[in-house]
Formats: sequence, C-alpha cells, structure tokens
Amino acid sequence: MKCTKFGEYIRILRIKNGESMKNTAELFNVSVPFVSAVENGKKSIPETWFKTLVMHYQLDENESIELREAIDNSKTNVKIDLSKALGVKREMAMQFQRSFNDIDDDTALKIIKLLEKKGGK
Repeated sequence: MKCTKFGEYIRILRIKNGESMKNTAELFNVSVPFVSAVENGKKSIPETWFKTLVMHYQLDENESIELREAIDNSKTNVKIDLSKALGVKREMAMQFQRSFNDIDDDTALKIIKLLEKKGGK
C-alpha cells in the first residue's frame, strides 16, 4: 500500500528511534489501524500531531519544517474559515474553489507569487 509523504516521514522517525506503529498509536491515544490509515492518506492528519511529534522526537527547526512540509504535501483537502470573510474575500474563496481543478500550472504559479508577495514572504 502506498503511503503519503507524511507516512514516509513518520516511518523513518520510528525506525530511527526504534519504535513501532503501536508506539505511535499509544502516543496519540488512537488505534494502530487509525495510524495506518493516516499514513496511507485514507484519514486526515490531525493537526495536533505536528506539535506532539516535534516534542516527542525533539525535532530541530529544519526537521520541524520537513515534517510540516510532509504534512502539507499529504493533505487531501483544506478548510478555509469564511466566518469572518465578507464581500469580495468570500467571493474570491468561492471562485477559487469552483475553479481549482481547471487552473493550469502557469496560473497557479502566478497566484502563489502574488499571495507570497502580499503575505510578506
């Protein structure tokens, strides 16, 4: 069974630390099948897992960034909180959602650059 980037990353952490999937399940107080489903992309990665993994494995800044990227690259859906979005911001989010699958790579890169510029990155 193919696992996600997150699944690959967490498996490497376990091997380096002599732990099993059962240890991971115990760390998160979940079942082994749930951990397996998360690693294989069948279940979403609970947001609380990031901080717990960073603390448990004492990850440094670079390792934390790698873990965050692995989590982000493994997501199958993203939620946007529109509760405070009004007018044009709400319309932008809805239009993006409707158009997402039809956006070509060049347009996607332009949007990324625009958002990075506006976000101060």
